[in-house]
Amino acid sequence: MKTIEELEKKLADPSRQLIKDISKLDGDIIILGVGGKMGPSLAKLAKNAIDQSGVNKKVIGVSRFSSQEAREDLENHGIETIAADLLHDEQLQQLPDVKNVIYMAGNKFGTTGREYFTWAMNSYLPGRVASKFQNSRIVSFSSGNVYPLTPVSLAGTSEEHPPGPIGEYAQSCLGRERVFEHFSRQYDIPLVQFRLNYAIDMRYGVLLEIAKAVKEQKPIDLQMGHVNVIWQGDANEMAIRSLAICENPPRVLNVTGPETISTRWLAERFGELFEVKPIFENEEQDTALLNNASQSHRLFGYPNVSLREMIDWTAGWVQGDRPTLNKATHFQERKGAF
Repeated sequence: MKTIEELEKKLADPSRQLIKDISKLDGDIIILGVGGKMGPSLAKLAKNAIDQSGVNKKVIGVSRFSSQEAREDLENHGIETIAADLLHDEQLQQLPDVKNVIYMAGNKFGTTGREYFTWAMNSYLPGRVASKFQNSRIVSFSSGNVYPLTPVSLAGTSEEHPPGPIGEYAQSCLGRERVFEHFSRQYDIPLVQFRLNYAIDMRYGVLLEIAKAVKEQKPIDLQMGHVNVIWQGDANEMAIRSLAICENPPRVLNVTGPETISTRWLAERFGELFEVKPIFENEEQDTALLNNASQSHRLFGYPNVSLREMIDWTAGWVQGDRPTLNKATHFQERKGAF
């Protein structure tokens, strides 16, 4: 994995099962909030799966598109684009009625100090979207942050565990779920609440942050001593395939990799690859933000890209000083301040 072109090709490479599933899916696909970190690769993955399945289906991406280059890139891949601010109701109502909705709009970083905007994006807007797309099925991206910190010995919270969000960002994510659930029940909208924990792309993510800290000999805070990660391409594939399992009342689905991973262990692996000794500060706490994604693995199988592959690719990316997005995950945050 040496170039952005190689990376994006890998992210948008559909599995045989995704191609099979998308060939059976009725209707076009609209992605709301396509301009975020995951949206472009998800749109391209969906389009590639459609093309390889031979069906006639459109992928439509909606975003404010502050970057014209990003919009042109999507259009060059055969994805229709619409520039719209979803908080402007007139622009929302003008969107085409589409059978399959993947909802990726939301706000996390910069919540502190602008809590009002985060609540508007994460909890108010879903009600307007549900009213607009009440004849669609919806996969709504949510977050593992809706769960509380739990003992590491539990190896993650499953869908049966009650929510316990810490901080206003996490609370607003639960608000998004509750609002979508209300309208799902009111309008009989089939829906999946897609609780994702830490997607990995060479340009951002938990592995990149730990790898860079090891290489640059910066201390790694061990208080959040365990994490979950999943290859972004696998997370995107599960999101698209989730369109086929939407139901009412909404289905809740945890999505991440199968491992409960030690932060210390990750740093030591990168230390071996970089031939340096990691620097640590603080000690591992007994609790962490962890998800048990065994339900999604039962439905869709284990991720196609393994943890060791992600580690090797990330190390090579950092060694090569390749481009990053400079968007920290703040995975170490234990008080919910984003």
